[in-house]
Amino acid sequence: MADNVEELQFQAETRQLLDLMIHSVYSNKDSFLRELVSNASDALDKLRLAAFQDKDLDADTSDLHIEIDIDKDARTLVVRDNGIGMSRDEVVDLIGTLAKSGTAELRQKLRDAKDAAASEELIGQFGIGFYSTFMVADTVTLTTRKAGETTGTRWQSTAGATYTIETLDDAPAGTSVTLHLKPADDEDALYDYTDERKIRELIKKYSDFIAWPIRMEVEKRTPATDDEPEQVTVEAETINSGKALWARPRDEVSDDEYKEFYRHIAHAWDDPLEIIPMRAEGTFEYQALLFIPSAAPFDLFMRERKAGISLYVKRVFIMDDCEELMPEYLRFVKGVVDAQDLSLNVSREILQQDRQIRAIRRRLTKKVISTIKDLTTSAPDKYATLWGEFGRVLKEGLISDGDNRDALLEISSFASTHDDEKLTTLREYVERMKDGQTQIFYATGESRKAIENSPHLEAFRDKGFEVLLLTDPVDEVWATSVPEFDGKPLQSIAKGEVDLDELGKSDDEKKAVEDQRAEREKDFADLLAWLKGELDEQVSDVRLSTRLTESPACVVGDSFSISPQLEKMYRASGQVLPTSKRILELNPEHPLVTGLRTAHAANADDPALGETAELIYGMAVLAEGGELADPPHFAKLLANRLTRTL
Repeated sequence: MADNVEELQFQAETRQLLDLMIHSVYSNKDSFLRELVSNASDALDKLRLAAFQDKDLDADTSDLHIEIDIDKDARTLVVRDNGIGMSRDEVVDLIGTLAKSGTAELRQKLRDAKDAAASEELIGQFGIGFYSTFMVADTVTLTTRKAGETTGTRWQSTAGATYTIETLDDAPAGTSVTLHLKPADDEDALYDYTDERKIRELIKKYSDFIAWPIRMEVEKRTPATDDEPEQVTVEAETINSGKALWARPRDEVSDDEYKEFYRHIAHAWDDPLEIIPMRAEGTFEYQALLFIPSAAPFDLFMRERKAGISLYVKRVFIMDDCEELMPEYLRFVKGVVDAQDLSLNVSREILQQDRQIRAIRRRLTKKVISTIKDLTTSAPDKYATLWGEFGRVLKEGLISDGDNRDALLEISSFASTHDDEKLTTLREYVERMKDGQTQIFYATGESRKAIENSPHLEAFRDKGFEVLLLTDPVDEVWATSVPEFDGKPLQSIAKGEVDLDELGKSDDEKKAVEDQRAEREKDFADLLAWLKGELDEQVSDVRLSTRLTESPACVVGDSFSISPQLEKMYRASGQVLPTSKRILELNPEHPLVTGLRTAHAANADDPALGETAELIYGMAVLAEGGELADPPHFAKLLANRLTRTL
């Protein structure tokens, strides 16, 4: 081994992924060429942008292109570009190391994938397509020189435990990937990547839209004549059309072309769920081509994720993760925006202040939301898929985007007590509201089962009032920040006083209910006052409940308090919150409560009554999924009480 050649170990995760991909992942080996051409295209985009930003950069941008060379005799295939190139450190970081979050998750999902299509989709989501080259090659050699640097780097691997890397004094600009293809005996005729026709077919299928010319040397034959023998010449031919899809009319682009372009820009393998072409003319002009994916990427909720919109100016690539063009809650949308009036030297700082960018963002946002709204009626199955994949993210907009809040409420759907299987929209909920009902009732919790078993739901279930069941963490926040829908305020069934007895009743009937309630309050006044004193450290008040039909007690918040689940989320994130007291409500019809009232009236000084009060409060906290301040103390009280009953 030469002195300047260094042998390095693959990262453990990389070795495992290589093994999985070579032996079990792909059934369609053609995918490797799409990945290499896509990487080359990105490198050319980045070089042109770097040259615009740095006029002193030593780089030739006069003829940026991609080359494909095949050699039947040597069984090699080369994909070469004269783009930005890589430094030695970048080669090690990007090729030798899988420096992405979620690799353990990916390995498990690859093992669990039921078919090749599912596996390919995972590869796209996790952005590791370069390794697909080892499906078709025994050895892969990468030679690269970064623009502005004088030395290059050669990387080589046989997909074993190690790879070699060396510094080159004379490497051409850009990056060249040479695949030493596996023996022909291991391939059938469908996978002959030294066949010119096969390469043309793959470029047409996967990469025809690439903006840069993709060239390949081809043989041109002039038939023999009486005077001249057959003439064979070799010349470079561009084998892709290079047309920007976003600049072409919708009816001139096939669905397959759109799908391949989506996979290219999104680095995905799934088909887009919806395609949204846009064109704006007037004060300022732009074209946009947006895609709603059919599956959520693995990093949707990761902090280091990137935005999905690429920005071009007059078809010149500017950046591939332009956060300023789409709000955070639409980060799953992929696509391209090509503005006509921006400077080619635009920076992120300038974008944040640019009036045109803000206007484009507003229009893109409204278009995506309106497209989703159309799906609710025109393609309910598509909408169901979209909401299942991205509903949690879209609901973030209910908190952050006041301008589009009403539109987002219209496209949101939730589980409810109306149907165990089907989700409901707020519009459908309002149409089913009972006579006299003025509020939209909802409950939050960790799961549907937990909410359905909550004592807060008892009276609503008993009287037939529909309740929305909100189980996503974001629900805890948006539900308290959205004041109303269609003039109907949202009301948590675990907050404030809920009076279902008077809904839909006449004035005389309401008075009768109030008189009955006042008499009952009088009967329980002594017990309520005693309990409030006994549980003073735990509760802010004790009162009779109108929401309980089966349970003896429940704890509720006042109208403006935060829920226990939200309090738990804040504490888990490190925020310090003051201890909040809640209200204990008693069911005056429950035998435990009526028995406690009788026992208290007979002997208010009985120490066992204090234990009963603590047990009732503890059971109420546990019933709603809350956490006790002192679980061992509660367990001891319960054990003592059970012992005395034996």
